[in-house]
Amino acid sequence: MREWLRKIRKQKKLTQNEVAKRAGISGNYYSCIETGARGNPLPVDTAKKIAKSLEFDWMHFYEE
Repeated sequence: MREWLRKIRKQKKLTQNEVAKRAGISGNYYSCIETGARGNPLPVDTAKKIAKSLEFDWMHFYEE
């Protein structure tokens, strides 16, 4: 589970679907990324879209 990602999202007071919409991905796909059901490697373009929508460094996805 990517608890750090969930924490960032909750600090921004956003739902999973809101982040997904901002990132241009499906809500189901985002949920799988956040819960860890969608493992690594996460495509770089997807990591960048999510990071931009939540305002953090996209490289954080690859530091785990």
